[in-house]
Amino acid sequence: MRNVQATRPLFELSSPGRRAAIFPKCDVPAAPLAELLGHDNVAPQPPGLPELSEPDVVRHFVNLSTQNMCVDTHFYPLGSCTMKYNPKRHERLSRLHGLVDLHPHAREEDTQGMLALLYEMQEMLAEIAGLPAVSLQPAAGAQGEFAALLTAAAYFKDRGEKRTKVLFPSSAHGTNPASAAIAGFDCVQLPPSANGLVDVKELQTHLDDSTAVFMVTNPNTLGIFEKDIAQISKMLHDVGGLVYIDGANMNAIVGVTRPGDFGGDMMHYNVHKTFTGPHGAGGPGSGPIAVRPFLADYLPGPVIEKTAAAGGEATYRLKTPPKSIGRVRSFFGNVGILLRGYFYLRTLGPQGAREMTEQAVLNANYLKARLKDVLPVPHGGFCMHEFVASAKSLKDGRGITAMEIAKRLLDYGFHAPTVYFPLVVPEALMIEPTETESKATLDAFVEAVRKIVEEDPAMLKQAPHTTGIRRPDEVAAGRNPKFRWKACLKDG
Repeated sequence: MRNVQATRPLFELSSPGRRAAIFPKCDVPAAPLAELLGHDNVAPQPPGLPELSEPDVVRHFVNLSTQNMCVDTHFYPLGSCTMKYNPKRHERLSRLHGLVDLHPHAREEDTQGMLALLYEMQEMLAEIAGLPAVSLQPAAGAQGEFAALLTAAAYFKDRGEKRTKVLFPSSAHGTNPASAAIAGFDCVQLPPSANGLVDVKELQTHLDDSTAVFMVTNPNTLGIFEKDIAQISKMLHDVGGLVYIDGANMNAIVGVTRPGDFGGDMMHYNVHKTFTGPHGAGGPGSGPIAVRPFLADYLPGPVIEKTAAAGGEATYRLKTPPKSIGRVRSFFGNVGILLRGYFYLRTLGPQGAREMTEQAVLNANYLKARLKDVLPVPHGGFCMHEFVASAKSLKDGRGITAMEIAKRLLDYGFHAPTVYFPLVVPEALMIEPTETESKATLDAFVEAVRKIVEEDPAMLKQAPHTTGIRRPDEVAAGRNPKFRWKACLKDG
């Protein structure tokens, strides 16, 4: 039964005089706040906080948390986001006192252990990418894209080249054109091709000496590997441009192929996706970038350098590349997520990382094969880690939309896939099971989808039926967000 108390604002549970803790009186003379902080910095009265006992507060937030779906409670096939289970072993290791208690302003000689871990993380990411120069600074994938494009801009400026265009396919993640525009480039979107891959002939028409970067996700957003990527990379290099690989879908190729080997010059990782750090509402992101050696001098810094000391013992130090674009994040980046990724890779090892990829691809193809008769997949036969199905035939035949399938899945205990993206697929459902789900879980998901598409369309339009919040007005929420609760005044 849903706990109604958990859905009420804390202010409504408040009762005058209730306290979670009672502190002893101050035993030193207290100066007025206005004297300490200045009159302009002191509010005229204390904030109107709710008055609650400790059990009230704990029960409110614990009960509220049970109404959320997350990777610890439900299957989460959110395509393009790689929402896979976060191993609790790595959560514990990343919280060791010697790591979480380290002060970011501590001296290098006192942080050698942490610097050694982060240096090894740089080296592992470089090896996986096939791109030897790495910066751990960026705080998430989008910032990684932005930092890489600034790195490219600095490289071209240093060479005296005026390159203004960044190209990307129509199926690209929305952050690609946003990052390019903020970095000062003109954005050129390539029209979609019939097979879902980059149209090489169309790309050729846009290549000239003003081309700076081609941004491409591989495997792409449709879950298909860009088979012409080596040719595409050569075309860019022939006109002096660079190839940027969006690493959002690295879960499909780790240990099997490397962006640097098929022509990529730059890429970002989503450590919080590929290497199991919590993300979304569960934790911060981390978006390290890896580049070819000729771009290393322009990377955001500091990066970590290993040197051999007297007696052969290695030491580690922070170094800012000589032509660096500067910091893009305070201190070393989101170290907590980097550590989770480090422990994940050390747990798996090279063979385990490859098996991770193979299982993710197997799971996606299994789901695709079992669902394709009710949810056709317009593009591609064999998929990689994800696929984009279409509910268009269901909408045309029975009036069942992708959104209604997604909402109804919540009633069956499954988080919905990504819907209506990419736009090149009508009534799109982007499904990514990841490698961490069992065959039993995948089969249960298949059976739920099969039941849903046979249900009464009128009932589906009212789904979900079992959640605390059912159909919020998403447009109104986006245009008129309310970020804090206000008490309604009685009698005007």
